[in-house]
Amino acid sequence: MTDIKDKSLKTYLDELASKAPTPGGGCAAALMGAQATALVGMVCNLTIGKPKYAEVEAEMRVLLDKSETLRERLTGMIKADVDVFDRLMACYGMPKETEAQKAVRSEAIQAVLEEATEVPLECARACFEAIELSRIAAEKGNTGVISDAGVAVMSAYAGLKSAALNVYINVGSLKDKEFAERKTQDLESILEGIEQAVDDVYRIVKERL
Repeated sequence: MTDIKDKSLKTYLDELASKAPTPGGGCAAALMGAQATALVGMVCNLTIGKPKYAEVEAEMRVLLDKSETLRERLTGMIKADVDVFDRLMACYGMPKETEAQKAVRSEAIQAVLEEATEVPLECARACFEAIELSRIAAEKGNTGVISDAGVAVMSAYAGLKSAALNVYINVGSLKDKEFAERKTQDLESILEGIEQAVDDVYRIVKERL
């Protein structure tokens, strides 16, 4: 089976729009984050080597390396989301005719649900990092492409908030309430103050247009 990241954009969108359970919102969240890091990379690549921006070239090179590493992580999360959701659906399809079967099925569902909570939580963390990188691009990048830093931060923000929804929906089905509460707190610590952070980057971009 072709890895989702290697499919054409049209194929991906057709599958996203279909009745198939995957790809879905989790994939879209990771893709939004990956797009954000790619745009940060674009700003870096169009700043590096420009005499006007010689002062920030070293910083832009570091930023480019970070954005590329983060893009690879987020791209991997697209497949990770598909994989864990497909395994969850397989668990729901397990036999439940006897009490023993029900117990095995329930245990399997809960185990995969925990993984299905971790995947979007990690995506949320990565999108948060992408927001931080977009700030540097917005502050230091080539003004000729500074709007792309703005698109980057908005894409990362959309990815973060979208991933958050996937965490919330999964923790609601968890029986291990201590685990669920811990993961919810982890998520909410990431979300704390994020609207202001994004607004700040957006404002920086507008001021440099």
